[in-house]
Amino acid sequence: MTRFRFTAERLPATCEPLRREVRAFLDDALAGFPAERRAYTWTGWDEGFTAKVAARGWIGMTWPRRWGGHERSALERYVVLEEMLAAGAPVAAHWIGDRQSGPLILRYGTDAQRAAILPRICLGEAYFCIGMSEPDSGSDLASIRTRAERGPRGWRVTGTKLWTTGAQHCEYMIALVRTSPAAEKHAGLSQFLIPLRSPGVSVRPIRDLAGNEHFCEVVFDDAEVPADALVGGEGNGWAQVMAELAYERSGPERYLSCHPLLTELVRARTGDHDARARIAIGRQVAALATLRGMSIAVAHLLDAGEHPALEAAIVKDLGAVFEQELPGVTQGLLACEPCTDASGTAVAQVLGELVQNAPSFSLRGGTREILRGIIARGLGLR
Repeated sequence: MTRFRFTAERLPATCEPLRREVRAFLDDALAGFPAERRAYTWTGWDEGFTAKVAARGWIGMTWPRRWGGHERSALERYVVLEEMLAAGAPVAAHWIGDRQSGPLILRYGTDAQRAAILPRICLGEAYFCIGMSEPDSGSDLASIRTRAERGPRGWRVTGTKLWTTGAQHCEYMIALVRTSPAAEKHAGLSQFLIPLRSPGVSVRPIRDLAGNEHFCEVVFDDAEVPADALVGGEGNGWAQVMAELAYERSGPERYLSCHPLLTELVRARTGDHDARARIAIGRQVAALATLRGMSIAVAHLLDAGEHPALEAAIVKDLGAVFEQELPGVTQGLLACEPCTDASGTAVAQVLGELVQNAPSFSLRGGTREILRGIIARGLGLR
């Protein structure tokens, strides 16, 4: 039977000077940064902030120096991410490139792709979005219909990608497309590095419930893509995208999206000796500590070169449960109504943002049903 690899691990003491350095940087860089903006954290777009992070060497931290990286450990990178998210820093501009697109190119790309793209990510100059989801495919990612056909000068891509976060700001998309329509459903898929300013590519922002335009629809209308845009092997797209999702599911973003709200809750109840409040907050902090321990265990596995897809799915699923419960707990303890304008208190504004956005937390990176199916298969239950 498969066993979970959640060993009791700690971040090494050698990471503590880095943690202090990051906190001092954030105290300065985010001085006066309002609480309601901190609620967006890894969906908050701020290219100026990304440039400052890049100047400190905190993008591409684990990558080889040959490709612009800094050859630091995955655990040091974890410390930086944890502090950024806990502070509610606006990291969206470099988030996807640093978290998954860059590592995917590093692992599967050609040397030419690595040389052209990775140093620019590390400098905070190349922004990426994810080209997976499509209309009508839902959580059944393997049912995608966007196709790439060989042409005289490379490939022609036709189809639509949906829920593509930040695409209106981005230079590149790594898209999963179908290159062999006659192949079995999970075969015949490939990934392409597509410049979004190419002819035939249209990006259309989608306004969400909260009035934001993080999501986009990206339409490929017979878009020309050069032959050297293929990432990895033709037909190897499914295996590659599964590896990419492992990068996406286990990090501290899976339990720290609501951390600014927990911070405001604790601040509002400091000095309050009400037993009900202390128990409720204690349970939230205990859940946070448990998720952090599990996530650190996965970070150790990644640092050792392992591929903990099963453990990452568990962290993502449990993290979404925790994050979706916190707004309701906060509202109950503070008798506070969510507020979506500047008329409310800081906690009311943070609550207003997260009440609207929390339902999406169990969708992004794989729905709850998909994740639990992965877990069940890993345990031999299906």
